[in-house]
Amino acid sequence: MNKSLVLASALLLSGGLASAQALKPSKASSRPAAAAAKPATASAGLPATAMPTTAAPAVQELPANHVVVLVNSEPVTSHEVLARLARLQTPAGTQLPPRAELLRQLTERLILERVQLQAAAELGLKIDEAALVQAEENIARQNGLNVEQLRARLKAMGEDSESLRANLRHELLLQRVREREVDSRIRIGEQEIDAYLAEHQSAELAELNLAQLLIRVPEGADAATVERLRQRAEQLAQRARSGADFTALVREFSEAPDKANGGQLGLRSAERYPTLFVDAVRSLQTGQIAEVVRSGAGFHLLKLVEKRNAGLADASYTQTRARHILLRPGAQLSQEAAIARLQEMRQRIGNGSARFEELARQYSQDSSASAGGELGWANPGMFVPEFEQVMSRLAPGQLSEPLVSRFGVHLIQVQERRQVPLSAREQREWVRNLLREQKAEQAYETWARELRAQAYIEYREPPQ
Repeated sequence: MNKSLVLASALLLSGGLASAQALKPSKASSRPAAAAAKPATASAGLPATAMPTTAAPAVQELPANHVVVLVNSEPVTSHEVLARLARLQTPAGTQLPPRAELLRQLTERLILERVQLQAAAELGLKIDEAALVQAEENIARQNGLNVEQLRARLKAMGEDSESLRANLRHELLLQRVREREVDSRIRIGEQEIDAYLAEHQSAELAELNLAQLLIRVPEGADAATVERLRQRAEQLAQRARSGADFTALVREFSEAPDKANGGQLGLRSAERYPTLFVDAVRSLQTGQIAEVVRSGAGFHLLKLVEKRNAGLADASYTQTRARHILLRPGAQLSQEAAIARLQEMRQRIGNGSARFEELARQYSQDSSASAGGELGWANPGMFVPEFEQVMSRLAPGQLSEPLVSRFGVHLIQVQERRQVPLSAREQREWVRNLLREQKAEQAYETWARELRAQAYIEYREPPQ
């Protein structure tokens, strides 16, 4: 289920605006997911909504209902527009347009949604019961509830589960018709990717992390001494390029004060490095060794640990090695009982009376049980969001609290993390997704404009 859908539906639960939100990949990941089409809300000009901290007040008694606009002979009523207005939440300090303008914008939003839902119906798109059940379970989980608790919360807010399911059905239909109609309009050619990489790889470096091995040249050294020291630096560079451990070479031969930490100078903006360092590593890939450079201090052997070009993905990404114990609630084990059982296991592991891998082999209901719960090295995005969000917050060695996911209840332990260089293929895929995201907005706007132009729109009495 798309994260934006979860957010939009959760807004309904919390009293916010229950309409589709902009679908955009996270910038936090070094390899963003493929962009989805931009939905109707963006063109309506409304301020962005945020998850409110308190529920919106109950909808007050509405004036007499009437038809605001006909969309291909299907009515949009004043009650629909006013209900959207009642649920609208904005961040503190955001100024809304005047009421009349806000009602007009909400009406336009509903028109766009209506023509898209009609397009979905014409294409024969349907949302089956299993998809609705999963969506409802996801919303409950996002709000720390089970489905029964979710329904009780909705009832207390004056909503009901059928209203939630109707909203979910519409959200899923809107998502699917946009994916089908908009994605087919987006084409990313290899030449476009080549051009983007050529432009941005030659652009100014944003940040660098370098490691150096310094061979000092004494002040006033004669030409023979300088040449001898240069050759020594070149020999060390050749050893590093041939696979010798650069950190070990630094600790043995470097004459710089940073030798104790392997010569690493730290991730910093490129402008904070000497220009000759930046020029030496500009065309290198992560992990490569630059040609030996000469400064007033001596000869520098530089290794590119990490670099970030403006407009390009990070040169490396974080992999996590974790393990888990999974209990699957069912007829013999309630979710609450599974949580309590894992909490007791957590305490036993914490006080040293049990080992994680032994408990995993004995109790975990996952295929990883035989390996002591080991999940191996995982890239970002490999696990479901609710699992990954908790895992990403854990320090190596730390145990999570019992976590409920769509698969059951987990106890997670992170064992270690490492940085992995981004391959050329992964870099190209990152650029492909970025270009797709950039084109998706225009493709959506074109499609939505065409769809609306083909519709019969008859305005009646505006909402009051």
